[in-house]
Amino acid sequence: MQTTSFPTTFDSAETAHEAKLEIRHITKIFKRGRQTNLAVDDVSLKLAPNEFSCIVGPSGCGKSTLLNIAAGLVKATSGEVLVDGDVVPGPGADRGMVFQNYTLFPWLSVAKNIAFGLSLKGMPKAEQKQKVAHYLDIVGLSDYANAYPKELSGGMKQRVAIARALANDPEVLLMDEPFGALDSQTKEQLQEFFHDLWEKTHITVFMITHDVEEAIFLSQRVHIMDKQGKLRDTTEIALPERRELDMKLTPEFLEYKRHIVHALR
Repeated sequence: MQTTSFPTTFDSAETAHEAKLEIRHITKIFKRGRQTNLAVDDVSLKLAPNEFSCIVGPSGCGKSTLLNIAAGLVKATSGEVLVDGDVVPGPGADRGMVFQNYTLFPWLSVAKNIAFGLSLKGMPKAEQKQKVAHYLDIVGLSDYANAYPKELSGGMKQRVAIARALANDPEVLLMDEPFGALDSQTKEQLQEFFHDLWEKTHITVFMITHDVEEAIFLSQRVHIMDKQGKLRDTTEIALPERRELDMKLTPEFLEYKRHIVHALR
């Protein structure tokens, strides 16, 4: 694997010594009858506490499989996933998940969707209500607490899904192309919203996307997978921590894009 270093203020040395999330020598082979498919080939990477990292790669390269293994939803053929240095054998509350298709319960209100995991934990109702109100405010949907998913736009639904994941206080937030189903304008609005949200919470985020510009805009580090399921390149992103959409037009941003698109080819 190649690591590309542009001038950066992100301390990559921290990652080597203290990992919030570690993916260690993960390989996944799918078997169907006598046929086998190597989806992920010996991938290792680390995310430092509070780091935002993205994985990009061509369709079918194994990036969704890798994320699902990190979430505990798919079992690796070999290798292990660690959170704060401890091996995690399956799904857990330490890892929140946000999917592309929102996965909201249509029969529950916005507030009850956000409270769903808290209710399963047995949290007292008063505490649930306070926490739900807090995250509704963070995602800017306080006025929609009693609305139902069918009454919301796609962008609003995804904000509810993000609030629901954050309300459970995960150590790591895993995101599977969360803005991929949105139109381009809503997508950019959500990118800016989510980067602002990350600045407020500084939760560790591991996200996959097929959108190179999205990966550069949101993350501190971009990992590139190839069609063989290998980790091909890692690029540290040294853009200012405070990011606005106009940044996508700057020479610095376009140089990152040029490098990553070239690596993908």
